[in-house]
Amino acid sequence: MTMYVLIPAYEPDGRLVSVVAALRCADLDVLVVDDGSGPRFAATFDEVRALGATVLADTTNRGKGHALKAGFAWLAEHRPGSDVVCADCDGQHLVQDILRVADRVTASDGAMVLGARRFTGHVPLRSRWGNAVTGVLVRTATGLPVHDTQTGLRGYPASMLGWLRTVDGERFEYELDLLLRASQDGIAVEEVEIETVYLDENASSHFRPVIDSARVYAPLLRFSLSSFGSFLVDTVTLLALFSVTGALLPSVVAARVLSSSVNFAANRRLVFAGGRAKSLRAAATQYGVLAATLLAANFGILTALTGVGIALLPAKVLTEVALFAASYQLQRTVVFAPTARPAALVPRTGSAAGSASSRSAAPSRAPSTP
Repeated sequence: MTMYVLIPAYEPDGRLVSVVAALRCADLDVLVVDDGSGPRFAATFDEVRALGATVLADTTNRGKGHALKAGFAWLAEHRPGSDVVCADCDGQHLVQDILRVADRVTASDGAMVLGARRFTGHVPLRSRWGNAVTGVLVRTATGLPVHDTQTGLRGYPASMLGWLRTVDGERFEYELDLLLRASQDGIAVEEVEIETVYLDENASSHFRPVIDSARVYAPLLRFSLSSFGSFLVDTVTLLALFSVTGALLPSVVAARVLSSSVNFAANRRLVFAGGRAKSLRAAATQYGVLAATLLAANFGILTALTGVGIALLPAKVLTEVALFAASYQLQRTVVFAPTARPAALVPRTGSAAGSASSRSAAPSRAPSTP
């Protein structure tokens, strides 16, 4: 097994050269993807080539996700069997942390490895706030107990290269999509604590707060919109039926039957990638059992809350919030779980390679790609 460090770069400065030089001194092979930086930055990439890195160049800026997938495709074709660690080009990932992530990839059984910051010391407000909000949403949606959802320092075993190219996303949202898909496809995610480094208030970042935040959070919205739509159907139906009949139990049952049907159809077709691979009968049967269980819990909580004087509408909202996470996790892991792990993700066999600091003592000198 060999290890490559993959660095997507858009309009880099001299820090890219410093990063590549340090990695080459650590005997690591480096693949840099020029994401359409243009002629003005050609000299920087020439310096990177002179250090022994392979450089792939795109004439158009297509985004970080596209650049990463281009690197994965090159490795799968030209260096099959190579593990990969992805790092940023601005010097905010220390070489010792890159090596630690590389070592964990080698030692793990086919897991995705995140270099996770703990956001200690001085951290720009937008970075601290953005990661905190996204972390809560990701943990709620996927159950993954990750501390740093937006880290660009990530390691992947060679067996994962094919799967990485099937995940949607061309720009900054791609790395978040990877976490969401990993939770669906049963891929283990591990973390290695790294230093929190922000240079010049993260001024070198090309992240656009409004446009790119919308791209990042869009995958999370796909997970929540279905449940929210079903909640609206359920709530409106419940209130309407209860106002006519005055009977809570039949109103709850009828509303839940309608909203569950809407939720099942949306989740199977739009939300969970493995949903359509499972037979309709099997998924519907399991969903029916889950819906009945949640219905009983829903009625019990509603009865308790309204019994202590809480009005029906706020009681309904509190009940749904309490049951949301449980419902999602059971649908993800049981009802719409993939029937089998993708073949491309079968853990590698054979003895593990040495540590990242020694496995590439004689690095291959691949020719640069114009």
